[in-house]
Amino acid sequence: MANHRSDRMSEDIQREIAAILREMKDPRLHDGIISVVRCDMAHDLSFARVYISSMKGLDTAKSAVKALKNAQGFIRRELGTRLKLRYAPVLAFEATDSIEYSANISRKLMELDIPPENNEEDDSNEEDNA
Repeated sequence: MANHRSDRMSEDIQREIAAILREMKDPRLHDGIISVVRCDMAHDLSFARVYISSMKGLDTAKSAVKALKNAQGFIRRELGTRLKLRYAPVLAFEATDSIEYSANISRKLMELDIPPENNEEDDSNEEDNA
C-alpha cells in the first residue's frame, strides 16, 4: 500500500530545497544550473535522500553536494520552519547526472535526420485513384 503522506512530503521537500538553493550564497551552488531531481522519503518521514544534478556534469553536481552537506543544518532548520514540521527529516544529498544524460539523449535525437512520415496523405491519394 502506497504511503501518500510520504509522497506529498517528498514533493514539498523537493520544492522547498530548490527554493532554498536559490537563496543560498555559496558559489559552488551557482556554478551551473543545479536542480533537485528527486527526493525519496522514509515511510516514517524521518529521513530524506535528495538527488542533485547539474547541467554542467557530474563533477559540478558533486561540488554542489559538498556545499549542501556543509549547510545541512541550515537547510534542515529552514525546511522545518517553512513546512511547519515538528521534526525535520535528516537529509542525505547525492549527486546524479540525470540532467546531463537527458540533454545528451535529446541532442542525439535532434541530430538524427528522419524524414516525416506522410501516411495519411498516401492513403487518401490511393482512395481517390480507385
